[in-house]
Order: sequence, then structure tokens, then C-alpha cells
Amino acid sequence: MADTDGVKESKQFYEDIPMETPGFFLRGSGSLDWGMKNRLSRVFNPQTGRTVMLAIDHGYFQGPTTGLERVDLNILPLEPQIDAWMLTRGILRTTVPPTTNKPVVLRASGGPSILKELSDEQIAVSMEDAVRVNAAAVAIQVFIGGQFETRSVHNMTRLVDEGLRCGIPVLAVTAVGKDMVRDAKYFRLACRICAELGAQFVKTYYVAEGFETITSSCPVPIVMAGGKKLPELDALTMAYNAVQQGAAGVDMGRNIFQSDAPTAMLAAVREVVHNNMKPADALDLYKTLKSEKGNE
Repeated sequence: MADTDGVKESKQFYEDIPMETPGFFLRGSGSLDWGMKNRLSRVFNPQTGRTVMLAIDHGYFQGPTTGLERVDLNILPLEPQIDAWMLTRGILRTTVPPTTNKPVVLRASGGPSILKELSDEQIAVSMEDAVRVNAAAVAIQVFIGGQFETRSVHNMTRLVDEGLRCGIPVLAVTAVGKDMVRDAKYFRLACRICAELGAQFVKTYYVAEGFETITSSCPVPIVMAGGKKLPELDALTMAYNAVQQGAAGVDMGRNIFQSDAPTAMLAAVREVVHNNMKPADALDLYKTLKSEKGNE
């Protein structure tokens, strides 16, 4: 058993030295099989190495949350501007047209609702069904420090094993419970555990202090979670800071579909992520597009 009492606090993360990945454009993905690389190349733009994912999977434990009451009316019009969907198989099969050419990151965990202990999740989708719906990746919640931490980690590793057999990457989502501290030290721990145990990319939250230590110490791409609804400038600033500090894109939900002008907000986020547009300029773009007919 490891001697945890003797562990020293890490100090040197070499944030200024990019990790090299021979043979592929995505961090830590050079040794993956062709099919897995192909799927990752659909989720991440090969030209920028980044992605703008639209997270609309909230209903799997929250029900019809604000902005997702009617996915067909409120969300489908946003499709042209996203790089990838993040959703459940129920919404995919009932609401998203099979003519879509956008890759699907399929929510594969579930169980408790917001009325129960959220870390008590199970695998809720088989890899066979992920193959059936042509998913580009599957996503699973990992509750480091949660009541059911070990189960959630084993859920992830089971999917990783199945994904390796099928060529489907696994996105590990670092879940934060109400009693967990949202700081760089925690997210370094959570993201590194997910990567060490085989996740091909990780979704985590942005923190103002030390986010670059999270991205530099994780050997696979990190996608920033949008989190709660923020004022537009704050959300754009958070996305800008995240990608400048090493994130390989964003997976935003509420900051898009709960915006007063979702189409305009999504366009602004795309400019920030793929073209390094400064937050103030992105806010001006948002306001301009919002004022135009059809974007309100």
C-alpha cells in the first residue's frame, strides 16, 4: 500500500512546455487505434485542436430544466454552429434527425435524480448501443471524493475496456459534489486519476487560480465544463482563459441555451475557442448578432 503520509505537494508542472504527441494532433492520443483517432477527429477540429461541444444531457437527472423544455424547438436550430453534441440516447433517438453530420458524445451513466445522492450512478448505456447509434464517444461521470467514488471509477474503467474493443473513446466527467472544494488541487487529482485509468479525454471545471497546472499535468485533452449560467461576458472570459491555459475546448450548456440569444452566444463562443477572439470583442459580436433578426 502506498505511503500517503510521505507524499509531497507537487510544485513543477512545466506549464510553458507543451506535451508532444507524435503521430496525432491531440494530446496523448498518438498510440490510439485508427478508429478511435477518427472519432476524436470528428469531436475535435483537426485545424485548431479544439472543440465546442453543446451539452444538453442535463435532463438525465434534472428533468426538463430551463432552456431544455423543448429540445426540438430550442436546441436543434443551434446544430450548424456546434462541433459535437453531448446528449442522451433518448434525446438522440426521439429528437435529433438522423441526417445530422455532427458527432455524438453519448451520456452513458445515470441512476439517481437530483432528489437522491448523485454519486450513486451506474453504467446506463451499453457500448453495443453506442455503436448502434454511431456515437463518436461516450461520457461518464466520475465522482472523485464522492460517497460512491470507487463504483464511479469502476464504471469508467469498464467503459474504457469496452471502448478499446470497439474503437470508441471515453470522456470522463469530473463531478463535484456539494461538499467538495473546487480548486486546482482537487481537479488535478480528479483529472489525473481519470487519465491514468484510461479515459481518452476529460471534462472538468475552470478555476481562476492554477487551471494551467490542471491541463499540464493531465496527459489527455481537457474540455472545460460550462457550469452554471453566468453573465455573457463572464462566460466568454472563462472560455477564453480556459483555452489559453491549455483546455482543448469547451462543453457548454446553460451558458448557451439559457442565454437571451443562444445562437449569438454560441457564435461568440466559437470565435473565442477556435480563433482566440478576446472576450470583449466576443461580447460585441454577441450583441451585434443578438440585435439582428432571428437571433433573439
